Amino acid sequence: MLLLLPPSETKALGGASLTIQQVHLSYGQLNEARDLILDALINLSSKPDEAVRVLKLGKKQLDDVARNLDIPNAPTMPAYLRYSGTLYKAIKAADFTAHEVEVMRKHVLMQSSLFGLISATDRIPYYRLSAETRLPGLDLKKIWQEHQPAAWVRLVDGPIIDLRSKSYVDLAPIPEDMDSYWVEVVTDKDGVRRALNHFNKTSKGELVGAFVRSQETPKTIKELKKLAESIGLGFEVEGKQITLVTDEVLRA
Repeated sequence: MLLLLPPSETKALGGASLTIQQVHLSYGQLNEARDLILDALINLSSKPDEAVRVLKLGKKQLDDVARNLDIPNAPTMPAYLRYSGTLYKAIKAADFTAHEVEVMRKHVLMQSSLFGLISATDRIPYYRLSAETRLPGLDLKKIWQEHQPAAWVRLVDGPIIDLRSKSYVDLAPIPEDMDSYWVEVVTDKDGVRRALNHFNKTSKGELVGAFVRSQETPKTIKELKKLAESIGLGFEVEGKQITLVTDEVLRA
């Protein structure tokens, strides 16, 4: 079983001295696409005013333009530590054991707008680029839908549990003929269900953390259901969709 996560907009700064040019990302078939997108992003970031507009940056995010320019020489850290948004905070990866990091390496993937599909333990630099960004002269969706199939075909340890947000699903859909399930999180109050945002990410992160820490890594949907229920999440399957049901918003 593989868990597929989105990146997060918020990221930790810093890292070790190894640069993106010195490390090897998983799925080398994607390197051509990665290089094309990075070149376009650096070119955009060399024009600060345009970059602020295109990347939709606020006043507190202006340093991200300079950080994009420095991507080739910037320090790197494992992706699961680089990303620091709500989903990743809920994983609580800071205290992972060596065994749990190995589970991350084998079973957890991430797909970003800059790097495409990578292992959760691949080392990446800080960057700023979202799935919705329209880079001048380059169509992110076209690039990834052309190149990422070469990585999808290498995923043989299914099923794939797709925890990505819809914008990243649209950026690079999993082929229909692959064994995959997309996950939605809802709350149920008096029989009325409502899709969530913040608690959507929290619940997904809690499931990933429980998956990595479980004594026996789930291999089937039935085993994943048992794990989800053990942490208080309802778990329903219909076709290729998994619905997690949480009462988090009711307790907030």
